[in-house]
Parts: sequence; structure tokens; C-alpha cells
Amino acid sequence: MKAKHLYAATGLAIIALFASAACIAANKAEIDAGVSTALKNWKAINPNHRELASKAAGMLVFPHITKGGVGIAGEYGEGVLRVNDQTVGYYSVSSASVGLTLGVAKHSEIILFMTQAALDKFTNSKGWSIGADTGVALVKTGAGGTYDSETLKKPILAFVFGEKGLIADISLEGSKINSIDK
Repeated sequence: MKAKHLYAATGLAIIALFASAACIAANKAEIDAGVSTALKNWKAINPNHRELASKAAGMLVFPHITKGGVGIAGEYGEGVLRVNDQTVGYYSVSSASVGLTLGVAKHSEIILFMTQAALDKFTNSKGWSIGADTGVALVKTGAGGTYDSETLKKPILAFVFGEKGLIADISLEGSKINSIDK
């Protein structure tokens, strides 16, 4: 019985933390600085990233996403949509889940829209959910840094990198992306 109370209290604390994230949200300058650093780090991981970015119709860059939970988990981060190397909007990513999540971690995320149609579908939506609205290929690199050529043919590619902390979940499924005013 005590474990149930602990899980409930921890879950409520995590939900409160992520619900309050809007109150402590970063300003434009902080987000832009984080985006520049995240892009630099992502491009340094693999020389092919630079070429992929140049081929993309647009990209979402979330430099700092925090995810945590004990049974009940939440995630929140802020970033930008870039088209032709220019920021065209500010966005947040969030999700909540119930299950076997345990821990707290931070990471960066870049989502590439490889076709104009995929980018248009995103920009014309009012709140976009990964999994519900569209499929996103999570690109994983092997030890040699090479990509699966079939995965790279997908219209939307997602990269998760710079993981810090400990959490047993790296899924993008169910993440909700919304435009935010800055």
C-alpha cells in the first residue's frame, strides 16, 4: 500500500513539474542559443548530418528536452522550426505516459522534414502528434555512424542525441508538438 502512495505522489509531482514548465519557459534568446549549440553538436556527430540538413525542406530543433517519471512520466522541451536556415516559428514538445518508466534524463532532438509535403502537413496542423498524425523514422546510427538507406528514404526523420541521465525509454511515440508565442 505504501508503494502505491509513493508512486501516486511521485507521479503527481512530475505532472506538476511539467505543467509548470510553461511558467518557466525559456525566452527567444535562450532557445536560439540552445538551437545553435544543438545543431553544431548534431553536425559534429556525423559528417552526413550536414548533407541531410541541406536536403531537408525544414527542421524542428529541440535543444533541451527533459523526460522523467516513476510509472507516470512526462516530457517537455522548447525549440524552433527552421526553413532555409531561418527560424520561422517557436514550438514546444510534450508527452505523458503511464507504464514502466523510471528515471530522469535530458536529450536533444532534431526532426527533419525531407519533403515539402511533410513540412506543409506539419505547418498546417494545429498541434501535431508523432504517431497519431504521422509516422516518424527514428534514425539510429551504428558504431560506424552509417545509416540504414531505407530509413533515409522516409519523409520525416528524427534524431535523438546528447542523452544525459538515466531513463529506460527513448520513444518519440505520442509526443505532441505545438506552436508557442515568444
